[in-house]
Amino acid sequence: MLATWTPDQEFNQVRHRSGADMKRKLNWYDLVALGVGGMLGVGVFVTTGPVALHQSGPSVFMSYIIAGISALLSSLCYTEFAVQVPVAGGAFSYLRLTFGEFLGYFGGANILMEYVFSNAAVARSFTEYLSFAFGEKNPNVWRVEVHGLPKDYNMLDFPAVALILLLTLCLCHSTKESSILNLIMTVFHVIFFGFIIVAGYCNGSAKNMVNPKGIAPYGVRGVLDGAAIVYFSYIGYDSASTMAEEVKDPYKSLPIGIVGSVLITTLLYCLMALSLCMMVPYNKISEKASYSMAFLKIGWSWTSNIVGAGASLGIVASLLVAMLGQARYLCVIGRARLVPSWLAKVHPSTGTPLNATIFLGFCTASIALFTELDIIIELISIGTLMVFYMVANALIYRRYVITGGTPPLHTLLFLFLLSLTSLCFSIVWKFKQQWWGLLLFGGFMITIIVFFQHMVPCDNNLVQQQYAHCWYVPFMPWPPSMSIFLNVFLMMTLKTLSFQRFALWSCFITMFYVLYGVHSTYQAEEIENLSGVNQVVMNLSVPNLQTKVEIQVH
Repeated sequence: MLATWTPDQEFNQVRHRSGADMKRKLNWYDLVALGVGGMLGVGVFVTTGPVALHQSGPSVFMSYIIAGISALLSSLCYTEFAVQVPVAGGAFSYLRLTFGEFLGYFGGANILMEYVFSNAAVARSFTEYLSFAFGEKNPNVWRVEVHGLPKDYNMLDFPAVALILLLTLCLCHSTKESSILNLIMTVFHVIFFGFIIVAGYCNGSAKNMVNPKGIAPYGVRGVLDGAAIVYFSYIGYDSASTMAEEVKDPYKSLPIGIVGSVLITTLLYCLMALSLCMMVPYNKISEKASYSMAFLKIGWSWTSNIVGAGASLGIVASLLVAMLGQARYLCVIGRARLVPSWLAKVHPSTGTPLNATIFLGFCTASIALFTELDIIIELISIGTLMVFYMVANALIYRRYVITGGTPPLHTLLFLFLLSLTSLCFSIVWKFKQQWWGLLLFGGFMITIIVFFQHMVPCDNNLVQQQYAHCWYVPFMPWPPSMSIFLNVFLMMTLKTLSFQRFALWSCFITMFYVLYGVHSTYQAEEIENLSGVNQVVMNLSVPNLQTKVEIQVH
């Protein structure tokens, strides 16, 4: 469970278990387009309306800013790992290298769950917006109601299933062609965003930002609760990090692609959220297909059709990127033998993880067929926040202990105290306790970070030697420490039901690891060690045989 791998083992020995290599065809602009395309369709068209209506009101743009800051800090942590270990495993590989096999598997399983569930949610939103593109007013018009099934599971969505299966076939063919398709769709999508932003500002009114109950009708608490939910919108940059094995120059392209896509997306999210809230008072925003309904309410029915078409295009782009990322996660988990090894196979002619792509496409389509969006969305947020929290911890440990050579106990104690104070601060906030509790725990947390920074200094000369010509996070340990705090804080704003569902999922994946994963990885290493010994014996035998032959000839 605690066995770790070196970057060299991960990049060479483990990667070769897939058979063929993935093909390096992507440039930095491909990564930016993949990150932007992966995030844009999800956030604005799926979460903005419900969050503005129920959590944040017109201040939903502030929720996007807070979530964007947290995502930016997490993206910095991802970027350093991605540059140091340019493999397709993302958070799974980073955690396995730092904290061992089990925590790597736990993080990878959660990010996989988040990918499959979010893709199912986005595919169902595609059906709603496509119906508006064809002039329909009912978002459920193309779904089939089955009366024998429970509520929230009885609206079968066949267009969503068809879209997922079509994209699965596309992704099986080629990564580069899929990237070009995404680039074209993303360019059109950004132009379409510009149209909505301008149209919303021209036809909206600033009065709608303060009516009927002010800019933040649910208070600061509502803004932060909204931030935890819209964080679901920022999962696309993680897809960019999983493309590390297919990038021509990972040391240059990955930092630009990951960080650049987060910054561009945050700006567009804020402008789009402002546009929606200026067109319609927050209490009249539709929970389903929010932007199409907003244009209908201001009398632009023709624009509603265009919005439906543009949103459908953006959702296709985001689905393409997310499904690209989820297959690479499962492929690398298969390389580690934590799931059946056939999921790790890379097709020799296309250079894509064919089996993983088909398997996850089937799982995503099955969930999209039955399950309503609101059941999925909070479970996605808590899984994402948990994984980003773990990656931030891993970066601090790796930089100070593995690279810096400091005693592990000091860093582990710091991470424990930082997480504990972040949790206490979040609990005081959640249960509306005395304000002095916030000051106490907030001040204690800052004191811990300052004390650690001075008492356990990071040797910059050693870091520069280790990370020569590579990008690394500056101002350590502040960026990952703030990421830890924000991820814990945003997790605690979610509902109790989210934690219950997350606990059930955690129990399930832990049981799977205990009953299958740990035995499978152990057997795989035994077989490799045995084959390594046999190879050494053969290498020793051949020269001895040659010598005997030479002696007989003489």
